[in-house]
Amino acid sequence: MPGEVPRETESAPAVPEPRPAAAEPIFGERLALAQRFAGHLCTTGVEWGLIGPREVPRIWTRHILNCAVVGELMPANASVIDVGSGAGLPGLALLIARPDLRMTLLEPFERRTEWLALVARDLGLDVRIVRARAEDIAGGEKAAVVTARAVAPLERLARWGLPLVEPGGELLAIKGRTAQQEVDTSREQMRRLGARDVAVVQCGAGLLATPTTVVRARSRDRSSAARQGRRGGRA
Repeated sequence: MPGEVPRETESAPAVPEPRPAAAEPIFGERLALAQRFAGHLCTTGVEWGLIGPREVPRIWTRHILNCAVVGELMPANASVIDVGSGAGLPGLALLIARPDLRMTLLEPFERRTEWLALVARDLGLDVRIVRARAEDIAGGEKAAVVTARAVAPLERLARWGLPLVEPGGELLAIKGRTAQQEVDTSREQMRRLGARDVAVVQCGAGLLATPTTVVRARSRDRSSAARQGRRGGRA
């Protein structure tokens, strides 16, 4: 009617991205579990505020597969601490693709840990969930691999993550286009924290249209640390 103020209409819910073909070789016989995880991210993940609605149309390519391919850098049966797990990215995606991993999800926010526990129960995943910050457990718990994604700039993440890496283990930080710049800026600090062989590597080449960029830093093993200590003592 003339002069009538139009009523606001609710925007239609985002349509989930169809499962890409690359998911099958990455997840193998656990593909159905990966599909259920994607369903959680697109429904309860959005409802609980862990995933933005705009991420739903790219949930596989930008999030699930982007994380799962990092498993190709990990040895069999490795212990893993995922720092700042949030929506289970990369932790749950990695565990679905690599059930041999002994996974600990480290997340400081209660609401997120509750969601992670809900999803883990529903998917039947054997995972340990710890509500804490990396600084809270530094000096105590350690793992062969420490992972992180979208947690903090590398300079800060190194301070949090490297103390959790076992001697000879690795920090794997999923990064974007600025990865090399971050490495160049923080290389000296990472060396002081005990890192060596810091490099930017790609995961999922040949499977993903855009491979995942990872900063890979190995923690000095005990013999290297001892040699470094002796050199420092003579200086």
